Amino acid sequence: MSNITLSAGVRQNLLALQSISKQLQSTQEHLATGKKVNSALDNANEYFTSQGLTNRANSLSSLLDGITNGINTINAANNGISAITKLVQSAQALVTEAQQTSDTTVRSSLATQYDSILTQIDQLAADSGYNGTNLLSSNSLTLTLNETGTSTATVSGVSDTSAGLSIGTSQSAWAGTTDIAVAATDLTTALTTLQSQSASLSSSLSTIQIRSDFTTAMINTLQGGANDLVAADTNAEGANLLALQTQQSLSTTALSLSVQSDRNVLKLFGG
Repeated sequence: MSNITLSAGVRQNLLALQSISKQLQSTQEHLATGKKVNSALDNANEYFTSQGLTNRANSLSSLLDGITNGINTINAANNGISAITKLVQSAQALVTEAQQTSDTTVRSSLATQYDSILTQIDQLAADSGYNGTNLLSSNSLTLTLNETGTSTATVSGVSDTSAGLSIGTSQSAWAGTTDIAVAATDLTTALTTLQSQSASLSSSLSTIQIRSDFTTAMINTLQGGANDLVAADTNAEGANLLALQTQQSLSTTALSLSVQSDRNVLKLFGG
């Protein structure tokens, strides 16, 4: 079968239609995806730069999850310290009451209540963990703050059980004033320790929270930059689509006229 030969006019209009069709397909893809760069073929430099920014944002997002867990772990420990502090203060009230009476029966009852509070302190310390890490049970917390692992933050754990705070159980049912005085001293020392721990945790929390806010801002900046490189201007693309559709209609008409013109020429030769 011999090849079909197209006239110059028909071929020119056909090529114009093919070009417009490709542009329409590209414009429709831009509008559908919201991106002007959907692959490296569209613009290799912008595509890979955008991918690099997106990958870093994803890495920071993973780190942010760990930082958020760390913040919650510190908050859980701080809540525990606050509750334990209240229990120590309640124990101090019992000691004061025991110091104001010489009745050994009353003192014995107060001593029993005191020991019960120490048990509650132990239980609170054990229950102050978050996601498997308990800073009040001597667990330390280490957080990675950047994607290269060169920036970290460590929060050392403490032991806030009654034994860890050096609070001894009641001696001789507080029959003697010396036994009560020992308890009073233990509680005063424990309160000082708890206050120091709370201040240290607050400082660590503040530093880590600042880093969390920075990481969140960086993620937004990276994602915004990545989007700016590949995002399509939907208004411009919409206008392009309308213009291309008009051109396609005109080119189709021109192609039809070219074909008709060729037919008229053939009729002159009896075709």
